[in-house]
Amino acid sequence: MTPRRSNHEGSIYQRKSDGLWMGVAHVGYDASGKPLRRYVSSKKRPEVVRQLKELRRRIDDGHLLKEDAVIVSELFDRWFNDVMRHQIAPSTFSNYQTVVRMHVLPVLGSKKLVELTFSDVDKLLSFKTDGGLPPSTVRRIRAVLAQCLDQAIRWELVHRNVATLSRSPKMNRREGRTLTPEQARHLLETLQGHHNEALYALMLSTGLRRGEALGLRWNDFDRTTGVLRVSRQLKREGSRLVTTDTKTSLSRRAVNLPEPMLETLLQHEARQGAQKESLGETWVESGYIFTSIIGTPIDPRNLYREFQKICRLGLLLFEVTSKL
Repeated sequence: MTPRRSNHEGSIYQRKSDGLWMGVAHVGYDASGKPLRRYVSSKKRPEVVRQLKELRRRIDDGHLLKEDAVIVSELFDRWFNDVMRHQIAPSTFSNYQTVVRMHVLPVLGSKKLVELTFSDVDKLLSFKTDGGLPPSTVRRIRAVLAQCLDQAIRWELVHRNVATLSRSPKMNRREGRTLTPEQARHLLETLQGHHNEALYALMLSTGLRRGEALGLRWNDFDRTTGVLRVSRQLKREGSRLVTTDTKTSLSRRAVNLPEPMLETLLQHEARQGAQKESLGETWVESGYIFTSIIGTPIDPRNLYREFQKICRLGLLLFEVTSKL
């Protein structure tokens, strides 16, 4: 009598249709919980026993992939749905999806994951570069693909990350620019009397990002010490304005305001109080330091458009005054 084999060892049977000996080993489960199995076969039972032992050894050593029919598009679907939507901001999630939909899937989407090579990734990046995409976008394509393949390794769908083996596009970094003292003075002169004069002055004097400045609340401001606590940013996500943590943990900081800026902010607070009193019930109490004329948060996109207009106006005024 043939000894009974445990589930761990797999099973051997003779197929009635052609007399072929078959060996079956349990590998694991797929994403839906369905059991995954691998098969070996031979005309002789001893050969199936040998093959099944070898297959079992590869499974135990972690050298056998759980699924070998997954294509790239299926991997991204699973990655977005099961992992990334819980880990990144909606705006970043949408950006990743756009990168994948526009640039990765049309080229690699139907390719089997186990057949994907670093040469395929190199060709993709080269194709996108030749198509006129800026190096920053091409690097983003590579980065998103690499993140997804890292997860594929954790899921035991591939053994290596071919995206990290590919060559990253070279970027020629441009030297950063700042306003000259004369330009900064001219900008502040242009802003005199503007509703957001204090906001622009704060960003200019402290280097706060747009979202950080717009996310400031009055309870972040210590009027006695002249310190601002920066811990959040205001941003648009779809149709809503939301506050989130600052871009990195290191971005959470205390900013010591220069004396002129402290005075400017106190004057801004007084003007906002007068405006609130004037509007009465029309005023929307949001608690933000910088608001619209009725107290609501300022949309970062609207501020950007406004600043562009101010710059154009400032340039025009500068050209006029310089000719006088």
